[in-house]
Parts: sequence; C-alpha cells; structure tokens
Amino acid sequence: MSRVAIVTGGTRGIGASISTCLQAAGFTVAANFAGNEERAKSFTEMTGIKTFKWDVGKEKACAEGIAEVEKQLGPVDVVVNNAGITRDAMMHKMTSEMWMDVINTNLNSLFFMTKPLLDGMRERKFGRVISISSINGQKGQMGQTNYSAAKAGVIGFTKALAQETARKGITVNCIAPGYIDTDMVSAVPEKVLEGIIASIPVGRLGKAEEIGAMVAFLASEQAGFITGATMTVNGGQYIAG
Repeated sequence: MSRVAIVTGGTRGIGASISTCLQAAGFTVAANFAGNEERAKSFTEMTGIKTFKWDVGKEKACAEGIAEVEKQLGPVDVVVNNAGITRDAMMHKMTSEMWMDVINTNLNSLFFMTKPLLDGMRERKFGRVISISSINGQKGQMGQTNYSAAKAGVIGFTKALAQETARKGITVNCIAPGYIDTDMVSAVPEKVLEGIIASIPVGRLGKAEEIGAMVAFLASEQAGFITGATMTVNGGQYIAG
C-alpha cells in the first residue's frame, strides 16, 4: 500500500509539480487548495489526484481537512507545506492585515498542518515534513518584510522540529527556491524579468519540476539521514553558508 502525502497549495504552480512528482514516485497524493475550484477540478481530471478545499491559515479548517483526507485515503505519512501568498508593500505602507494574511498562510499553517499529524507519524515511526521556504527568507527582499519573515520562520521551524522528531523516524526539511518559471513570475514586466535572470549564475529561471523532484527525494526512504536541512534550489543566485 502506498504512503499518503498531503500537498498544500497543491493544484497550481510549484504545488502542482510537487503533487505530480510525488504521484510518479508512488505516493497517494491529496492536493489541498484554497479557492479556485475550477482549477482544482481540471487538475483532478488531468492527473487523477484528489483535491481537498480548506484554508491552511485557519487551525480548525486544517484539522477538519486532514481528518477528511485520512478518512478517504488513509493515514498521512508525508506533509508538504507549500501553500503561500504575497501581500507586498514597503513597511511604512504595509497594513496589519497584509502582515497577518501572509504570516497565517505562510508560517502559522506549518503548525496547523503538522501538529495533527505528528502523533500518527510517531506511532508508525515514519514521517516526512517538507516545507517550502524561499530565497527571500534567506537574504530578505525589500517590499516583502512579511513574506521574508514568514519564509525565514519556515527555516527555523524546520531546524527545531527536526531535533524533536529524528529518533522517531520523522525527518523535517525545507526547500528554498529561487525564481521559478511559474505564472506569478511570468507576470513580472519583461525588463524586470531580464534583470532577474541576469542575476542567476545558471542563466535561467528554475523549473517547477525541479522543486517537485527535490520534494519527492526528501519524501523517499533513501532520504532518511537528511533532516533539519534547507535545500537551496536557486541556480546559484544566493549561496548560503
């Protein structure tokens, strides 16, 4: 019987590639989404992956969503905390709502999604907690104090929880992507995008499948000795020490 994996924000962009890469690796995947039901339906029709709607920034919704996934698919052994939003503004123009929206979705969701699954993982002595951070959580980015703070928090969460769960067979890792060729990045003005690509040593944007492949490896049995790590997948744009 295949292991079950939940991917938050799993029907679009990087999340869709994570979902399909895990499926190709033999996992039974539940793809969470927040709002675009038409896209979720299309994704299921294309891939056969079941989709589940809830807001990962709300604790009760996460508990209920996880319970429904386990009811339909079985115990969850892998959670990929991928869902994320941006509400960009310079700090002096940022509202408390813009701050809290990003913190809830991008950081608090890790607690809401991971804690309900830990007891089961501990009992089965196997678990994979994989979270998506960002290059901007490592180096910061003007106009993104909320996003950068949340994504830096993902790295701290990963390092701390990894130490708590290692002896129970549960690994906790995160991936910090650079600029990936998704709809969001493609919407950047052409001249700005040219400047971004010029700053990437490999000379191109990343591919969503490259993030998906990294997630699939970290979720595998072969990655059991990797925990507390931050995988930088950014084409050499930022090299963390």
